[in-house]
Amino acid sequence: MTFKGDGIIGDYYGTEGIYNAFEKLATIVHRTPCKQSSTLNSISGSKVYLKLENLQKTGSFKVRGAFNKISQLSDEENAKGIIAASAGNHAQGVALACREKGIPVIIFMPETTAQANAMPTRQYGADVRLVGNNFDEAYSASKKHQLLTGATFVHPFDDLAIIEGQATVAMEMLQQCPDLDTIIVPTGGGGLLAGTALAVKLIRPSVRVIGVQAEVTSPIAAIFRDTNLFSNTFLPTMAEGINVRVPGKLPTKIIQAYVDDVITVTEEEIASSILFMLEREKMLVEGAGAAAVAVALHHHLPRTSSSTGVIVSGGNYDIGKLDECLKTATGIVVASSF
Repeated sequence: MTFKGDGIIGDYYGTEGIYNAFEKLATIVHRTPCKQSSTLNSISGSKVYLKLENLQKTGSFKVRGAFNKISQLSDEENAKGIIAASAGNHAQGVALACREKGIPVIIFMPETTAQANAMPTRQYGADVRLVGNNFDEAYSASKKHQLLTGATFVHPFDDLAIIEGQATVAMEMLQQCPDLDTIIVPTGGGGLLAGTALAVKLIRPSVRVIGVQAEVTSPIAAIFRDTNLFSNTFLPTMAEGINVRVPGKLPTKIIQAYVDDVITVTEEEIASSILFMLEREKMLVEGAGAAAVAVALHHHLPRTSSSTGVIVSGGNYDIGKLDECLKTATGIVVASSF
């Protein structure tokens, strides 16, 4: 696999990093189920398999990249302490990994962060600083603090070790569901989508990789379609975990080279998908994971897709927002109608 003009990892991507991550994480993270949904099968006309990363440690796939990255840090880097920025799930993954290794960690999170994310992060031992109204503002604050302290920064998505850790989700899926022809991936900063693309195109290149974003905040879709990024809207979304204004440089290069398509779903579709998962699959999932489910639930799959994997990326949903979810889904077919 080659990356034309890639100044970050060279012109060739070696496979060693992904396979090392897969072997290493096999003893650390859960091998989450890849469950077929008979209801989504009927609705979409495709066999649909849900990769349930909402059942992962910390409730999200993010723990994979965090452990993979932190396991590669030197003693000198660890001794400086670790700083991270996160809208929620990366924070928990980093905090847990640091606790396991006895490394002090400060994590900057937006003031809007749900207690479902902030409280567990503190319980894992992190010093949580709530700054700004969104991820980008928390990220800026974390970088300023890093400059002052010299601590080691663990980026949530713009890092090859993080991407390789996230790639293990797709590697498991290809083993669990060998007949897949399409994989749907929610994306914000791009780490999970880039990792999925690397794994799939290395192992089974015929499988389509399709990213999905919230329509109201979709910079990766804009970049992928070569439209004007800065004219793209950036508004609050129920898919808070993928609400990132500026995706990573490295993930973007990989996405442009190896992803087959990036599509968007509406807030109403995300809300109804949260309700669908709660009512029919008996699982409370967050908006980012529901965005991927919405692709199958609301007929956005390619017509030629006969076996589809959907990455349900996390389950850290603020139950206090269920009323808002019900109101947003009003006017669209909701789960109880199926």
